[in-house]
Amino acid sequence: MVRQLLGEPDLFRANPHVGWSPPTRLYCVERVETAERSDAFRAVAATAARRSAAARSAARRRRREVLTRITAEPIDVPRLTPQRLTALAVEHRNQQDEERTYTATVEGTDPTELDRWKVDYLRHRLTRYDELLSGLYGTTGRAAAEELLRRRLYAAIAEAYPLLAQECERRLAAVRR
Repeated sequence: MVRQLLGEPDLFRANPHVGWSPPTRLYCVERVETAERSDAFRAVAATAARRSAAARSAARRRRREVLTRITAEPIDVPRLTPQRLTALAVEHRNQQDEERTYTATVEGTDPTELDRWKVDYLRHRLTRYDELLSGLYGTTGRAAAEELLRRRLYAAIAEAYPLLAQECERRLAAVRR
């Protein structure tokens, strides 16, 4: 709109905040006020407002579609015996931390830390969590979809493994902060 209604700037100056950026374009206030009172400005502004409203509407629609997709996504948490889940969680943790100088063991790990590892294992290995999130990259509504997915996933883990409910709630509370 500025170029269309005002044409070339009256003055170029170095950007006072970012020295390496292009020069700042400056326009005389009188020229700007005259342009803003013109019929051409009203027409261009009305067109821009319609485009903006259409873009917001499309973004809301895409956001609803993404949330609907996440809501409909089945979250199946497999039921493993406590011993099997613990062993797999420790193994998963050791694979993630291959650069560590020691190998974690079930016996040498604090139970609270084991619960964290179990939830990590269930979230990343036995569900489509990462796959679903990667499919949302750059999507309108990604943050809301990620939060919804996270809440649904932790609720499913807590339902399948009631002893992990406290860890799931801790994680959800940490995200809300």
